[in-house]
Amino acid sequence: MDFSERVLVLQVGQFRESDLWVRFLSPSRGLLTAFAFGGSRSRRRFAGCLDVFNEIDVSVGSSLRSPYLALREGVLVRGLSRLRRDWRRFGVAVNCARFLQSFGVQPEGAAKAYFLLRETVEALEEAERTPSRLLPLFFRARLSFDQGYALSLTYCFRCGRNLSSVPCRLLTREGRIACRACAVSFPDNRLPLGPEALSALRHLHVLPPADWHGLDLPPPAEREFSLAMDAFVRYHVGIFWKNGRFVRH
Repeated sequence: MDFSERVLVLQVGQFRESDLWVRFLSPSRGLLTAFAFGGSRSRRRFAGCLDVFNEIDVSVGSSLRSPYLALREGVLVRGLSRLRRDWRRFGVAVNCARFLQSFGVQPEGAAKAYFLLRETVEALEEAERTPSRLLPLFFRARLSFDQGYALSLTYCFRCGRNLSSVPCRLLTREGRIACRACAVSFPDNRLPLGPEALSALRHLHVLPPADWHGLDLPPPAEREFSLAMDAFVRYHVGIFWKNGRFVRH
């Protein structure tokens, strides 16, 4: 498999004394890992480009020394210097990237995942204030929606009532939202969603990451949103946070 493409670098690690392995996100192929032979020393083929969250143009081919992919060369398109100087912003970006890698991205969903992550790290780079602590959860929800786990947020799935005008509940196992009256039939897996949390979910479907800062929620709505989305992602995507990392069950 030989190709040239613009990609996002997600992880870089030492392989041998002068060789590196690079995990990156391709907008057409999804998540890939390739070896950059001589990558820690070469100033011609990989000059300043093999850093996490860099956007780079790469040439990729099959290695002559192994069945794995090899980076032939890379050219830096965009680096994020402010992000790497601010550990809070960098930590948020790493959390988002790790969730995406745990999620896995198939080629058919690669373009949406690529642009979502790129726009998220760019927003973290350019934001004037420290990002919302909910941003990683916003990212998880949006990635899940984009990759086929979207929720219907307008009408109760059972009675058809408009959810904007009534208290509602997320039914975790069903992956649906019901008005409070209909949710009584599902006593074991319902989580409240007030108007602020529901509005945030609706906006996440359409707003770019640069505008997520406007979705700050009051503490009660923040708790509702966090509990509902954590439960939804855990049950339907199968990913949860444990011992400092994302794991699948």
